[in-house]
Amino acid sequence: MGAIQKQIAVLTCVSLLVGTAEVFSFYDYRFEGTFWLLCFLATALIFGYPTLLKGLKSLLRLQFGNINLLMTIAFLGAFTLGEYPEGTIVILLFTLAELLESFGIMKSRKALENLAALIPKTAYLKKEAKEVAVHELKVGDVVVVFPDRAIPADGQVILGVSAVDESAITGEPFPKDKTAGDLVFAGTFNLKGLLEMEVSRTEQESAIEKIRRITLSAMEKKAIAERFIERFARIYTPLILCMSLAVFAFSSLYLKWPLALAIKQALVLLVISCPCALVISTPIAFFSSIGNATRSGILIKGGKWLEALASVNAFLFDKTKTLTKGKPKVAAVIPMNGTSREQLLACAAGLESYSSHPIAESIMRLAKDEGFSPHPVEKFEQILGRGVKADCLICGDRHHCIGKLQFILEEHHVPPDVIEMIDSLERQGNSVIVLSSFREVRGILAFQDEMRESSRECINELKAMGIVPVLVTGDTQREAERVADSLGIKKVIAEALPDQKARVVEEAIREFGKVGMVGDGINDAPALALSDVGISFSQNASEIAKEAASIIILSDRLQLLPELIKLGRATVATIRFNTALAIATKATVLAFALAGFASLPLAIFADVGITLIVIALSLRLFNWRSDKKAGSARIG
Repeated sequence: MGAIQKQIAVLTCVSLLVGTAEVFSFYDYRFEGTFWLLCFLATALIFGYPTLLKGLKSLLRLQFGNINLLMTIAFLGAFTLGEYPEGTIVILLFTLAELLESFGIMKSRKALENLAALIPKTAYLKKEAKEVAVHELKVGDVVVVFPDRAIPADGQVILGVSAVDESAITGEPFPKDKTAGDLVFAGTFNLKGLLEMEVSRTEQESAIEKIRRITLSAMEKKAIAERFIERFARIYTPLILCMSLAVFAFSSLYLKWPLALAIKQALVLLVISCPCALVISTPIAFFSSIGNATRSGILIKGGKWLEALASVNAFLFDKTKTLTKGKPKVAAVIPMNGTSREQLLACAAGLESYSSHPIAESIMRLAKDEGFSPHPVEKFEQILGRGVKADCLICGDRHHCIGKLQFILEEHHVPPDVIEMIDSLERQGNSVIVLSSFREVRGILAFQDEMRESSRECINELKAMGIVPVLVTGDTQREAERVADSLGIKKVIAEALPDQKARVVEEAIREFGKVGMVGDGINDAPALALSDVGISFSQNASEIAKEAASIIILSDRLQLLPELIKLGRATVATIRFNTALAIATKATVLAFALAGFASLPLAIFADVGITLIVIALSLRLFNWRSDKKAGSARIG
C-alpha cells in the first residue's frame, strides 16, 4: 500500500469516527466543554491541516475564488457556534476528497511510469561485444536481443526470427512474429528467439517515451467541460461568500434572528453552495479515462479530444493502410498461350526479383508459397512507375516485359480479347499487369489491396452506434467502390487530393456536425488537423500524420476505434451525471435551507458527501470496460 493510500485509509477511519459523533448530535447530544473542543480541534488540525492552510493563505492573499477558503470559513464558523463535530467533518471530508483526487491523478501517472520502467537499462552492442547503457545507443547501432529479454530501443530487425510481446505498448494481447525487416519497440519483450536489430531512435525519441511525454502533456490540457467549470468556480465562489454575508446580515438585522442562528443559516448556505463536487470530479474523469486508454495502447493528446469523440456523428476513413493493409495481394493468375501457372509465376518472380515495388514483393511471396523458384534473369531494366524489362535464362523466348498494359503495348502486341479481359478486371477494382515475350502474351496477374480483418467489424459497430462511415481516398472510383461495397460503406469520395480531402472534411462538418477522421499518410495530415478529432494508427502512420492527429492508436487494431468512442461517451456521461447529481442535491437542500429546515450536517452531506460520491464514480473510468464479450478487442 502506497503512502497516499495509507493516508486515505487513515482519514476514512477518522472521518467515520467523527461521523459517528455527528450522528449523536442528531439526537441532541452536545459535545461541549474544553475537552471536546480540544479533541475535535486537534483532529481537524492533524488530519485536515492541508485544507486549513490553503484556506488561510487564500484569506491573507484575498483570493476569494478558492474553495479551500469556503471550507475554512465553514470550519471556523461551526467552531464559533460550538458545532465541533460539524466543523471537523467538513474539513476531514473535503481533505479526503482532495486526497482521492490526487490518488486518481497518481494512478494515471503511475501507469505511465510503469511503461517507462519496461525499458532495460543496458543493451548488448554488437560492435563492442559488451553491454552498454541504453542512453548511449545511437541511431544505426546494431544491438543483439537475447531470448527472454526486453528490447532496449526502437528499431528494425536485421537478423533472426522470434515472437515479441508488444502488449505493454500496443495493447495487442498476442505475441507478434518478428523477422528481418520488421519494426520493434523499446519496452516490448523478446520471447524465444535471438534477434539482431538496428536502432532507429534514441531513448528520448522512443515510442514509449513519446507516450509518456504526450500523455503527461495531455493531462495538463483542459477539456471544454473542465475549462467551463473552472471559470464558473472563479466567479461563483466569491459570489457565494457575498450571498452568505447577505443572508447573515438580512437574518440578524432585518429578521432579528439570534446571532447564532443567523451565522448557522449563513454557514448552511455557504457549505451547500460550494462547487467542489464539480471542480474536483470533472478533471478526475478525464485523467482516469486517459490513463485507461494509455494502458490499451491508445495515446490521447488531451481531454478535449475524448470529449469530442462522444459527440462525433460521422467518421471519414482513408483507404490505404487504414481500411486495407496497403499491401497488394494476387487476386488472379491467368496463364495464356500454353504457359502453365508455374511458368507464369516463376518467370514473373524472376523479372521482379530486383524490384522493391509492393506488387513485385506480392508476386515473389506467392511464387515462394507455391514452391516455384524464380527464373534467373539478366539485362534487368526497371522503368519506374511502368514496369520491368529483362532476359529470362529459362524460357525459350528470352526477352520479356512485365508491367501495365500501356507499357507492354510499346513493344508487344496484345490481342483485343486480352485487352477486354484486362478492362473487365480493372472495372472490378483490380490492378492488372501483363507478362509478355516478343512472340506472345504469356499471362496476366490481377491484384487487390488486401482488406484488414478488423475493418468490417469496425464499420459495422460504428453504424450500430449511429455513426456514419465515409470512405475518402485518392484511389480510383472503381477501387474505392469495391472497398466500400465489401464493407457496407454507402458514402464514397474517390480520387481526392490532399487539399481536396481537407475540403471534404469541411463539407462533412457542415453536413454531419462533429466529424472524425482516420488516416495515416502524409496526404491525410491536413484532413486530420481540420477534423474535430483526428486518429492515426502508429504502426503505419507517417510522422506528419501522427503530429496532425489528436489521438494515436499504437497498434493496427481498427476495432479499438468503436471502443474508444464508447470510452469517450462513458466519460461525458459520467461528467453529466455527476453534474446533475451535485446540482439536484444542492438545489434540494438549498430549498430546505431557505425554508428554514436545513441543518449544517445536511449541508455537509449535500456538498462534501456528494463530492466523495462523484469522485468515486469518476475513478471507475480508470478500469472501465465495454460490455463486449471476452476475447474481442476492448479498452480497460
